[in-house]
Amino acid sequence: MLLLRPTTIARKTLRVSTRKFATDAGQLRRTGLYDFHLENKAKMVPFAGYSMPLSYGDVGQVASHNHVRTDAGLFDVGHMVQSNFRGSSATQFLEWLTPSSLSSLKSYSSTLSVILNENGGIIDDTVITKHADDAFYVVTNAGRRDRDLAWFKQKLEQWNSSDHAKNGPVEMEVLENWGLLALQGPRAASYLQALTSFDLTKLTFGTSAFVPLEGFNLHVARGGYTGEDGFEISIPPSETVEVAKMLSKYPVQLTGLGARDSLRLEAGMCLYGNDLDEDTSPVEAGLSWVIGKERKDNGQFIGAEGVREHLKNGPPRRRVGFVVEGAPARQGAKIFSKDEQIGIITSGIPSPTLNKNIAMGFVKNGFHKRDTELEVEVRNRKRQAVVTSMPFVKPNYWRG
Repeated sequence: MLLLRPTTIARKTLRVSTRKFATDAGQLRRTGLYDFHLENKAKMVPFAGYSMPLSYGDVGQVASHNHVRTDAGLFDVGHMVQSNFRGSSATQFLEWLTPSSLSSLKSYSSTLSVILNENGGIIDDTVITKHADDAFYVVTNAGRRDRDLAWFKQKLEQWNSSDHAKNGPVEMEVLENWGLLALQGPRAASYLQALTSFDLTKLTFGTSAFVPLEGFNLHVARGGYTGEDGFEISIPPSETVEVAKMLSKYPVQLTGLGARDSLRLEAGMCLYGNDLDEDTSPVEAGLSWVIGKERKDNGQFIGAEGVREHLKNGPPRRRVGFVVEGAPARQGAKIFSKDEQIGIITSGIPSPTLNKNIAMGFVKNGFHKRDTELEVEVRNRKRQAVVTSMPFVKPNYWRG
């Protein structure tokens, strides 16, 4: 297996195609930190309908990536849609929209989940935080904003006009223009601890709390999109810039989309539109674990029939990881077993941490087992690709 030499990848800027960050939308939205980014010499690119920072100043994407792996980086993820759902049947409503077991989720705990269409395809992936049985905080993807909000509106109207709402309606509040900052890296906790009297060792991965931070009282969730320890902090619009300035002091480094993409791929995490879409079930996507154990057989959620078919008989294809020899395989590269095309790459990069070309993609069921040797067509040449377990880089989550 040919590996990229450390000296080669360390000297180069990780090439991330800006086509990945393109949008068909007209006027780009801006987060509350747009001017802050420009002041910090950000290179802004279109992403999910927003103008977002790709990188900052002369800091290359590999250097930025490595800083998050070894120290801490701060990401603006304020383009994500933050919403509150409230009502006596909020738990049941969200268990209808998703296959997750929210009834058994503890207060101020979170879970990754998926919003499914009638066929069991993924409308969006989402993080759901339960504050109480009648109160949930939900984060969804910016690129799916219009689709998600229309779906929520339709399903709320349907739910609230039924017997489910006999004790009152479920209401949704979109937190428009709220900030969302992700502080990520092995030193993130020590930097944040210096700003609060709250004992962050008690805030384990997948839990959240309202935390006092230098006079601000903010919703802080432990987790993120990098595989490192970290926090996602929700901030009212009037406080976003001040909090960003407070959290981005040296040695914390502002980090853009380029490094975010390579970090999430090393962590084996999906990017909607690349690795997930409405024609992909959670079983195909390797996300069966988000389906509640007791809900796999009899859960009454939208798309249940299609999901159960895949659970029972196996999906036609599966998402897997690869290590690819030679040049990196990018989105759209074809996967072969001998002369038969059996899949396609959905995400791929040279890994700054591993100094290997890594990728993920979908292959026909049966070709998904670890160490299966396949080929990927890159630059009109077939290159060896070995099915590899994900995540590619061991997570460093704080579990107490």
